Amino acid sequence: MSVEDVATRYDRLKTLHVGILAFPEVEVLDFAGPFEVFSVASRVALRDPACQAPPFKVSLIGATGSTVTTRHGLVIHPHSSFADQVPVDILVVPGGVVDQPLAHRETLDWVRQSAEGAALTASVCTGAFVLAKAGLLEGLRVTTHWEDIPDLRAQFPQLDVAEHVSYVDQGNVVTSAGISAGIDMSLHLVERVLGPALARATARQMQYHWNEQ
Repeated sequence: MSVEDVATRYDRLKTLHVGILAFPEVEVLDFAGPFEVFSVASRVALRDPACQAPPFKVSLIGATGSTVTTRHGLVIHPHSSFADQVPVDILVVPGGVVDQPLAHRETLDWVRQSAEGAALTASVCTGAFVLAKAGLLEGLRVTTHWEDIPDLRAQFPQLDVAEHVSYVDQGNVVTSAGISAGIDMSLHLVERVLGPALARATARQMQYHWNEQ
């Protein structure tokens, strides 16, 4: 994986592409929470005349680019497919029912290859299982939804799985707990790139009580 810090890459590129994996039965807030945070952060940042470009470009990326039915039946249309080979600076792997991505070699390959080029890779909820299956969490302290912690420990005993935290930051890899914790983690990532004042302004714009760690 890349050793370039995400803030350093932002300083170099001025706009970071946040690529969020879309797959069947993905939890809605797992992808929509980070999508909203990074999108609102760009909107808030652009209020400053010194900001010449949106700090984040956010997109959903699916295996084929065709419509995806999420958990609870919401139908979404990804912006691009794996075949488009769109470079990703921040990779977000959400959770939900992750049976399909865990069993889909093309998805695991895409996650692994995208992480290699990204400055930062993050998971929400059971997305940690996908990162672990792709071999991206070896030797790291991680977290996931409280209900899935026993399964994560059993399936990947080499991981140091943390409880009672909203997210775990390991530098180039950040994992979060369940569902709404992805919003806390995404605000933390905004803080890493744009600083605490912008992250708090983003949370305020969203009328969200940010669980800072």
